[in-house]
Amino acid sequence: MPRGRPPSPDILTPAEWRVVEAVRHGLSNGQIASHRGFSINAVKFHVANALSKLGFKSRRELRHWTGVARDSALKAKEIALREDFASIGQVSRSVSDIVAATRWYSEVLGLTELYRFGDLAFFDCGGTRLMLSQGKAGPESILYFRVGDIHAVHQRLGAQGVSFVSAPHMIHRHANGTEEWMAFFNDPEGRPLAIMAEAKPGG
Repeated sequence: MPRGRPPSPDILTPAEWRVVEAVRHGLSNGQIASHRGFSINAVKFHVANALSKLGFKSRRELRHWTGVARDSALKAKEIALREDFASIGQVSRSVSDIVAATRWYSEVLGLTELYRFGDLAFFDCGGTRLMLSQGKAGPESILYFRVGDIHAVHQRLGAQGVSFVSAPHMIHRHANGTEEWMAFFNDPEGRPLAIMAEAKPGG
């Protein structure tokens, strides 16, 4: 019997995809290791493999790569293009103490807590999601605009001169298989904005 793992049918292995998505989200090797449960050496190994397979020389090229995994729900999803930007899907806010802030937004304001991931907490605000993140407070909140075809919108805005921080990338896959995708850019005054989309399995 041949030893080792069977060859991956995709251009990257599942572990490499997880690391690449984190790189596209702007995380450092140390942050990726902490979030993904890998060693830093393993992260460096996966990044180096991904760069080699894709023919890239730098993390910057990787951050702007628009590739999608073969088994992604977004890959199979045919979306009617919607580019009206009329819907804000999420607003983020930095807090110094995520436990105290979560309790305050839940118990004092009465917002419905959706879920929590480490130092992140999400609440429902009448269909718009509020994300609280623990860390140094930024200058202002980030607006996340909900779109249909995130790659098409990314391409259209890029053609109009919008400079993206990174290509669209999957930031989370829920237990039911629903994927959340985002891409970040700045307005003319340098303030952060984002587009976001959901892709459901078989949807």
